Parts: sequence; C-alpha cells; structure tokens
Amino acid sequence: MAADSNPNPGGGLPPHLVEGYEVFLGGRFRAEQERFRMLAIKGQKPTTMVISCCDSRVTPEAIFDAGPGELFVLRNVAALVPPYEPDDHFHGASAALEYAIMALEVQHVLVLGHGKCGGVKAFAQISVDPETPRLSHSDFIGDWIKMLAPAVERLGRTPDPEDENDLQKLEFETIKQTLIHLRSFPMVQILERRGYLHLHGAYFGVTDGRLLALDEESGEFRPVAENAHAAALLEARF
Repeated sequence: MAADSNPNPGGGLPPHLVEGYEVFLGGRFRAEQERFRMLAIKGQKPTTMVISCCDSRVTPEAIFDAGPGELFVLRNVAALVPPYEPDDHFHGASAALEYAIMALEVQHVLVLGHGKCGGVKAFAQISVDPETPRLSHSDFIGDWIKMLAPAVERLGRTPDPEDENDLQKLEFETIKQTLIHLRSFPMVQILERRGYLHLHGAYFGVTDGRLLALDEESGEFRPVAENAHAAALLEARF
C-alpha cells in the first residue's frame, strides 16, 4: 500500500489535533527545527520550572513566550503541590519537583495561579456548604483541594463563592500555600538558603491578561510590565 493512501492518516486522533499538528509542522517546527534537533542531542536544560493549573486557559509557554526547552512545566488542579511526604505512595508532583531541582538543576520555581480557578471556587463552595453537589465526592479531587484549608484560615473567614473579590483573595492565598508546601522539601530549603534556588509566585488574570507577581516581603501581588499591558489593551483588535 502506498504511503499516501493511509485510510486513517490521523492515526485515530481527533481531527482538530491533527490540523493543529500540521500547522505546527509548517510553522513553529519548521522555524525551530534546529533547536529541536539540538535539544534531542544535548538534552533539556531549562532554568525555570513553572507550577501551573491544569486549566486550559492558562498556558505558561504562551504567557511567557517560551520556546522549546525553556520551561519545565508541572500542571496540577489549582497549581497545588502537596507538602513533603516521603512514603510508599505515588507522588507525581513531588517526583516532578525533585527531577527539576536535582536533575535539571533549575534556578527558579514559579507558582502560577490564575483568575476564575475552578478548583479554588469548588473549595469555597465546600467551605460554605459541605453538602453542595461537587466533584469532591469523587475519589481524588476532594482530598486534593483540602490542601486549601490553611489558605482559608489565613483569610480569617469563609470566602463567598459568588464574590469575585473573595475568590481572588483565596486564589492569592492558594499560591502562597503552594510556596509553603514547596519549602517543606529539604532540597528546596537547602538550595534556597544557599542562593542556588529562587521561589516565585505569580497570578494571571484570564479575563484581562494581567500578570501580578508576589512580593513575599509584603505579601502583596504587584503588576508586572504595566506599560506593556496597558499598550496591549489599547491596540486595535480588528
């Protein structure tokens, strides 16, 4: 059978993924083919790990205009990472963190939270009404988002799941909670203390594309590249 007469050229993949791959081949792969080749030969050496949410609207590579090999990305619900818990269970997030820090020797770990986070809202709903219908009745999500309990405690009150300002405050605290958990890992403690590793927190606004960075000294989130953001919003869209 001729190579071009394959009855299933997409290999069973959804058509939109095949179409996207074709665009990639004709665009970014063609333009960066040499980079991919060198990455294959020399291996990856990213300087930054990004811990982001699984939310399809928040893509670290797009937000930071990163090319292949530049970011080591871990995506979890609500950008959470569990605390250091060495035992016989499976720890995907901890394994990824360990690989990034110990094998790839990244210099920066960024926790990237975001607006409109479904995981954060779900926990706010549970806090208000433990019997509310939710995915947390399932095997995994409920236990996962329980990690947000200390974040709610720091707020001093139960956030209103219908109040965007309340939810944003909890989203901010969620980022801080992941940073607390990261610092429970001995390898993070040692390397951060020695100045080899730097932890960061940031928040991406899905609605307006605004990026805020956490100032850990003050606990406040401050705008990043304000002038560039303002200019982007002023540009004609059509």
